[in-house]
Amino acid sequence: MLRLSKDKNINTLVNDLISVGWKYNRRKKHGSIISPTGSMIIIPSTPSDRRAFYNFRHAVRVMSKSY
Repeated sequence: MLRLSKDKNINTLVNDLISVGWKYNRRKKHGSIISPTGSMIIIPSTPSDRRAFYNFRHAVRVMSKSY
């Protein structure tokens, strides 16, 4: 299990997505994940917003519905 975010919920979600076929891309400050359709989402590595996980999960759901 890769440690990609300090938030445990985001970290778990990203690792689950990688295991089902999404690809992880390392960038300068923040990593990103690429959906099977090619859409990219930036991973918040040190989220300060209390709703960061919910916003990230929503972005993943929107990308998942596109294919």
